[in-house]
Amino acid sequence: MERMTREQMVNEFGEPGVENAMLLDLIAVDPATDRVVLTMIERRTWGADARQFQQIEEKINRYMGYVLDGFLTQQYPQYVGKNVEIRLECAQPPTPEMLPFIDAATRAARQYGLEFSAVVAA
Repeated sequence: MERMTREQMVNEFGEPGVENAMLLDLIAVDPATDRVVLTMIERRTWGADARQFQQIEEKINRYMGYVLDGFLTQQYPQYVGKNVEIRLECAQPPTPEMLPFIDAATRAARQYGLEFSAVVAA
């Protein structure tokens, strides 16, 4: 199978980021925890788009479905048995208005044996 260039991928699937729920932005293993980390990228400032929370929620749901429906381990069998974290990588720290949303996402993920975190991009 031929590898796609970044340009080909963007042309076919669009840019990665919270606005594009159809893409997994980044999949990696955290060497410190051995946890599979599915990262979604939010480049915008908080409140920059009225649909922002809705887009993040949709992306979280897609990531959870990807894991819970078995697609992660189907595509990456080496991840079978590993814990999974869904990570929201933000351009800036969450605002006070964002904290209840993060808490709800954390609780929802934990109900299914997953972790959720929000971190500020370095």
